[in-house]
Amino acid sequence: MRLVMPFSEISNKDVPIVGGKNASLGEMYNKLSKKGVRIPNGFATTSDAYDLFIKENNLGGVIKDILKGLDTQNIRNLQERGKKVRTAILKAKIPKALEEETLKAYRKLKGSQKNFSVAVRSSATAEDLPDASFAGQQETFLNVTTEKELLACMVKGYASLFTDRAISYRTDKGFDQFSVKLSLGVQKMVRSDLASSGVMFTIDPNTGFENVVSVDGVWGLGEYIVQGTVKPDSFFVFKPTGKVISKTVSKKEVKLVYGKEGTTEAPVKKADQEKVVISDKEAEELADYAMKIEAHYKRPMDIEWAKDGVDGKLYIVQARPETVHSRSKEIEEYTLKETGKKLVEGISVGKKIGTGKVNIIKDAGEIAKFKAGEILVTTVTNPDWEPIMKIAAGIITEKGGSTSHAAIVSRELGVPCIVGAEGAMKALKKGQQVTIDPTSSKGIVWEGALKYDVKRIALDKIPKTKTKVMFILATPDQAFSLASFQPDGVGLAREEVIIASAIRMHPLYAIKTGRSQEYIDKLAEGIAKLAASVYPNQIIVRFSDFKTNEYRNLLGGKEFEPEEENPMIGWRGASRYIDPKFKPAFMLELEAIKKVRRQMGLKNVDIMIPFCRSLDEGKSVLKIISEAGLRKELKVYVMAEIPANIILAEEFAKLFDGFSIGSNDLTQLTLGVDRDSGMLKFDERDDAVRSLIVQLLKTAKKMKRPVGICGQAPSKYPEYVDFLIKNGISSISVNPDVFLETKINVAKIEAKGRRK
Repeated sequence: MRLVMPFSEISNKDVPIVGGKNASLGEMYNKLSKKGVRIPNGFATTSDAYDLFIKENNLGGVIKDILKGLDTQNIRNLQERGKKVRTAILKAKIPKALEEETLKAYRKLKGSQKNFSVAVRSSATAEDLPDASFAGQQETFLNVTTEKELLACMVKGYASLFTDRAISYRTDKGFDQFSVKLSLGVQKMVRSDLASSGVMFTIDPNTGFENVVSVDGVWGLGEYIVQGTVKPDSFFVFKPTGKVISKTVSKKEVKLVYGKEGTTEAPVKKADQEKVVISDKEAEELADYAMKIEAHYKRPMDIEWAKDGVDGKLYIVQARPETVHSRSKEIEEYTLKETGKKLVEGISVGKKIGTGKVNIIKDAGEIAKFKAGEILVTTVTNPDWEPIMKIAAGIITEKGGSTSHAAIVSRELGVPCIVGAEGAMKALKKGQQVTIDPTSSKGIVWEGALKYDVKRIALDKIPKTKTKVMFILATPDQAFSLASFQPDGVGLAREEVIIASAIRMHPLYAIKTGRSQEYIDKLAEGIAKLAASVYPNQIIVRFSDFKTNEYRNLLGGKEFEPEEENPMIGWRGASRYIDPKFKPAFMLELEAIKKVRRQMGLKNVDIMIPFCRSLDEGKSVLKIISEAGLRKELKVYVMAEIPANIILAEEFAKLFDGFSIGSNDLTQLTLGVDRDSGMLKFDERDDAVRSLIVQLLKTAKKMKRPVGICGQAPSKYPEYVDFLIKNGISSISVNPDVFLETKINVAKIEAKGRRK
């Protein structure tokens, strides 16, 4: 019988002896330290030690009697019994043999170090399994500085095996209450109280997108992320290149630090509140650790990290399997069928919609008042709330980010959730019927029970097609959630949405006010997210195609934009880029493309010129692109949306690498119909429009140039797809909401063609 084991003797095979958390720490300490992943040393008490503790204190029969006839659905029943079990355990003492072995290992770990402290982590023997994370079910004690405190924390740790949430969780997962035992990990603490710490996932935790590492961080100890007390700084690191492609810096007013005993809250200096907690280089180093851990375990992982404020180095202090998205084998697409009055908004968690009556619960002492099927509204959750979270129709918290406790648990439970919804407890009323909608980039709470649709499709049922079916995409925040649709790329990535929503200022105003780099960085970040979502498939980024009236609406726009009678056929597209007045703004767009391709490593990005009226415009734009040093390293496409592009298709084909049909503008300019007029007939199926498309496809084939289509015609008219495929279209790009039906339609048409 072994009571204590050092990390150096523990491997992943020892889950029955030291629990999932400690087995993982030992595994990483022994296997991954050799690959450069830093793991603080420590030791673990064993399941034998737990058995000895229970036996010598005669607790087995006591616990069984207390839990006899337990009803976890009855919150008061659960609370009363849980408290009795914990009280019995807290009165017990550590057996002499276990005390001696523990203190011997502790003294060896400490050596001659001064200001030494450890973390005591509870690790259940059925914990961190692929289908049950048990995250946060038992207690962790930080900054334990004395032997007496260590022994006291061990007893508290054993008691935490029977917290209400742990008892309830084991029941839900089908574990016998007495088959799960507790190991206690004692690990040297990293001085992150003097620096920063956080969590990371080897996938995007909100969408399951597998090609990024999501890194969150706060000042001080990382518990404030999980608790939702502080909204963290967030990074996405793109796995294939190991580079940061997205960064969000939050305001962090408080932090968790060491106290005289344990931990305490402290204010963050004003100068540091909006300062990023780690550099891009450090985020990339952490992502490298994460990818090595994922490769070792051969599955997505949920990891905790800490930066030491003394030596300045980064450490991994915990890793467990990610248990939500790694199990998913189908796409669920939730779509609202109606809208109502917007009540509050926050950060989206997951993509499910839910409806129910609001129940505002201020603290864990009130959870017995919560009923199944209600919408839980509160400031923040912690593991004590899990018995009611699993029966909620939705969860709304005023605080927290995408890796807070509420976000993590709601994903695992499959419950719709919105976190960081400031003012929710005032804006929403008890008993009020609401709809939680986290399907867009911002989570929205709507008044009333709104109707919605749910589409489900197995990932292995998405057909393969010869004709590429690609996305029309513009919103970076939605890109990762759409990756599971397996598009053949992005045939049209529109910069306008990134500029209007993330940048919100006119490019010439950015130059005038010294904010050029901010403009470049935000545009590059948006493009990078879109590109990462379909990597290594191609993404064609169309340069900005705002009209003058749209540019005027941006910050500072009125100073630089003329007023036109008909902006739709005015100063737009290529004519802008070559105009000396706008060329400096176009150069910002080219710099953003450079950053995405060269710095972030997303070489799947190509570019497209919209509204190119003449060959001279085309030549002039290409000259600017060459001057920027980009022409030789990527493909440059041109929109075929003006009859001139098709009449002179052979000449345009000598300049550009391919065409993309913009059926909306092509119809407008062929028929002389204002596409925005409700009085006139606007139909992309008109014979004149179809004739021009056929002409372009024939010429492009002769010139060996690909032709795609990115207008709305294939989305609106399924029969249009048949026409395009029969005439040799290379790719069809559609909005995500009709992607699946278009993909299936293309597969059917191609199958019929083969049978003929």
